[in-house]
Amino acid sequence: MNRIILHHAPWIASIAQPVSKDGAVAVKKGRIIDVGSFSNLQDKYPQAQTIFHPRCVLLPPLVNAHIHLELSHIRLAEKYKPIDGFTGWIENLLAAREEVGAIGELAEAAAQETLRQQTEQGVIAIGDIGNTDIGEKVSDMFPGILMHFHEVLGRSQKSRKSILAKISAADNAKRFTAHAPYSTHPELIQALKKRACTLGHPFPIHTAEPPSENELLTSGSGELYKFLKQRGFIDDSYDPPSGIDNLGSVQYLHSLGVLDKNTICVHSIHVHDEEVRLLAHTGSRVCLCPGSNRYLGVGTAPVKKYLDHDILPALGTDSRASNPELSIWREMRILSREQQNILPDDILAMATLGGAQALGIDKDFGTLSAGKKGRFLAVKVPEHIRSADDILTFLVSDNFLVQPEWINEQ
Repeated sequence: MNRIILHHAPWIASIAQPVSKDGAVAVKKGRIIDVGSFSNLQDKYPQAQTIFHPRCVLLPPLVNAHIHLELSHIRLAEKYKPIDGFTGWIENLLAAREEVGAIGELAEAAAQETLRQQTEQGVIAIGDIGNTDIGEKVSDMFPGILMHFHEVLGRSQKSRKSILAKISAADNAKRFTAHAPYSTHPELIQALKKRACTLGHPFPIHTAEPPSENELLTSGSGELYKFLKQRGFIDDSYDPPSGIDNLGSVQYLHSLGVLDKNTICVHSIHVHDEEVRLLAHTGSRVCLCPGSNRYLGVGTAPVKKYLDHDILPALGTDSRASNPELSIWREMRILSREQQNILPDDILAMATLGGAQALGIDKDFGTLSAGKKGRFLAVKVPEHIRSADDILTFLVSDNFLVQPEWINEQ
């Protein structure tokens, strides 16, 4: 059908432009062709059908750029109070997986329920990380884009050989990525990144999450090193890269040659000023997980520095193992409360455009603008709202009662 449809609402939060009043989104053949004031678009497209969304703000769908669907049945963040130490949490996680099982009907059912909730919350795309294939198994029930990445861990010589053989034999449709600098040998990180570049998919990697990661990478010591050594995960001492002043995880990854516009540094909390500049220079993406960071007590990311260097982070929920509620709306609330120097329009952009850019789907999603797909959200707003600032405050920090409705123009 070639008819143009005008979706008219009291408010438009397009992300591409400031919040506007009494606007409309023009859609034709499943794509947005125009966004602007309702009166102007009415004059421009006099034959268009108008659908009015009373007391609503129209906005792009959300993106959850980092989640672990396979851990949806392991609700450590609800069962335990915040733990003492990052490795203590890892031990709890490993024990819980051993107790309830990493795969099976329980795990798959919990992952399916998480996907249902994500759709209900207005999420169009998900970046899923896992050691199992649960994310792939449940992907058909998600009406948006689900990118599943099979993460790789291993630092010993024996594990490296078997993992490289497995990767080389895998189907090209399967996405692999590295778990973290502390848990994945540099040879594996480089091999996985090379494969991701060849196949043209993103390369998410947990980066600079606990402070002990930097200690391991810069000096080969500390809590994480001791933990991995005791478990036989490391069979040789760590030798920091020569020829550079290794500040931490980001510079370490840069020394391996894996930072570029398709690399997503997830968490990125303990990052020095020079490393922020490196991320900006290489065009690397950053994904923040405020809810998980709060539970684990690992710190807060230098978000203002990222924005000052023209890095728009994405947002992710991480998993039930480290977050009691998997909601991008809640991630925005936490960020707005913990880092009050960040403007609400920047936070809303992280939840939409930042995630779309990180996952490489910003051609279709991230903003309400010409050329994007005609799938977006209508959110009812309280009667007291009178200004663009009110809209942003409601969407970002007072969003407890948000109930998005999908607009799906195919």
